[in-house]
Amino acid sequence: MLINLSDVLSEQHKTVEETVPLNLESMDLKSGSYPIVSKEPVHVVVSHVKDKELQIKAESKVCVIIPCDRCLEDVKQEIVLDFTKHVDLNIPDADLPEGLDESNFIDGYHLDVDKLLFNEILIGWPTKVLCREDCKGICNVCGQNLNLGTCNCEDTGLDPRMSVVRDLFKNFKEV
Repeated sequence: MLINLSDVLSEQHKTVEETVPLNLESMDLKSGSYPIVSKEPVHVVVSHVKDKELQIKAESKVCVIIPCDRCLEDVKQEIVLDFTKHVDLNIPDADLPEGLDESNFIDGYHLDVDKLLFNEILIGWPTKVLCREDCKGICNVCGQNLNLGTCNCEDTGLDPRMSVVRDLFKNFKEV
């Protein structure tokens, strides 16, 4: 969705305040495609600071399905977006001083809301997603989801230096 910034960048410097729908259907990243199952309209306020400097405030909420990092079950992850950007259209993104944000989501007199929110969703992307706190993961031999049941595979992930201790327990089960 594009928002026209002509009013903000003109001589009157009118503030633009709009609530627009988010058109993103999924987050397509190198690691995979993650569907967006629910999203709220985006409330955007663009105001003039000075010259070609703008302040952009946006609020929204999205719910993305991300696989659990341990068992790969789908998890609904809610990402709340509430941010303020300070951009200067006279300065290229490569030469930005501290305190200014990139403006790659503004093309001419149009603000690309989907591109703006895509970047912010990436910033808010969780580093670790678990279906539950005590998730047991999957068996690294057969792939069984250990939350749903156990498997009969021998655990080969044990430290080989502990094989003597493991053999003691196998030979003397009453110990």
